[in-house]
Amino acid sequence: MADVIGAQVAHSSADVRDRTIGKLNTRIVLFCFICFIINYLDRVNIGFAALHMNKDVGLTPYMFGLGAGIFFIGYMAFEIPSNMMLHRLGSRIWIARIMVTWGIVSCAMAYVQGATSFYVLRFLLGVAEAGFAPGVLLYLTFWFPAKERGRATASFMAATVLSIVIGAPLSAWLIDAGDGLLGFRGWQVMFLLEGLPAILLGVFTFFYLVDRPETDTRWLQDDERQWLLAQLKAEHAAGAVDSRHRLGEIFSDYRVWLLTLVYMFNGIAVYGVIMWLPQIVKSLGNLTTLQTGVVSAIPFVFAAIGLVVIAKSSDRTGERKIHTAIAGLFGGLFLAASTFAPSPLVGLMLLCACAFFLWSYLGVFWTLPTQFLSGAAAAGGLAAINGFAQLGGFTGPYLVGWVKSATDSFQLALLALAIFPILGFFLCISLKARRD
Repeated sequence: MADVIGAQVAHSSADVRDRTIGKLNTRIVLFCFICFIINYLDRVNIGFAALHMNKDVGLTPYMFGLGAGIFFIGYMAFEIPSNMMLHRLGSRIWIARIMVTWGIVSCAMAYVQGATSFYVLRFLLGVAEAGFAPGVLLYLTFWFPAKERGRATASFMAATVLSIVIGAPLSAWLIDAGDGLLGFRGWQVMFLLEGLPAILLGVFTFFYLVDRPETDTRWLQDDERQWLLAQLKAEHAAGAVDSRHRLGEIFSDYRVWLLTLVYMFNGIAVYGVIMWLPQIVKSLGNLTTLQTGVVSAIPFVFAAIGLVVIAKSSDRTGERKIHTAIAGLFGGLFLAASTFAPSPLVGLMLLCACAFFLWSYLGVFWTLPTQFLSGAAAAGGLAAINGFAQLGGFTGPYLVGWVKSATDSFQLALLALAIFPILGFFLCISLKARRD
């Protein structure tokens, strides 16, 4: 009899968990996912704008690489202050502010006149966007128990690849279709039309998001709310994270800096590929802008698959570090292999395999710092890792532009990029769960 009652209780608890997580995915993850798609268009469209903008305003490959990368300097400089403001003011207000300001600056990119205005606006765009991704990652820790966090994070991060799958052909089409509209060049129309949704969605965010489950969860039933609060409270009480809660302590924890380097090295490869891929694809053959957009999107279909597969495997086993490390290693190896491809088709296939692994680590990686950071330290720690690692976002595009200018070879540039995620593998496997 006791076994029957126990089985019924377990079944009831599983039912409540499934209903609660399902609602959290629909209400929170899906909305943040949509916001991140809009956010990541800024990482996609600049590469397609370069197909025509560089000639129109007089940008050399070196200038474009510098300007593409300088975005991350502004992003890095304001990442920690932005996330601390989110922790103080609440997710609803601050995420809305971020979205509205980045939308305005993104629209202003349509009025680039030369190298100086390009550099300034790219820097300001980085300042405006600072704190969005780590802010949402922190926000997810307020709502999702640790066991469910890997898939929630991966679902959110999948927006980075879906944005490219959608944004690449969309940006290319807008450039072609918008050329001459109201006297604008096609790349100007693209910036204006892709910046406006961020402003509108930012205003909606202010009224839609709920800061924490303790404040307003009318969309959850009583048993769902009680289960969620009990899970989050039990994790905290049981020491699911260690005691390093004070903001200042994150800078003395070697794990924060080690993870920053891991994320930075992967980011060098990721952003070097993203910013230059349209021009790399264009150089492979006589493709139209729209055809370039379609071909450029193909590797990121595989990236989306990788995000889901690796996160599911990591959640099932509960293992995080090795999944992250292996993803970076194979991503770097396939990127290096693509430079020796005997044909464009084989090169594209190897880039697809590279994307599968390089992007798949995103969903798992962000579960690592929340294993040992919480409270204000989580807000600052996530921002520190994401912020300082944005130096990789500057280095990758700049490195490709420098190598391309010096050697006129995209192959050598990609080979240089591949070194970094392989180095990240060795750093990641050295991470220890607890501070020595």
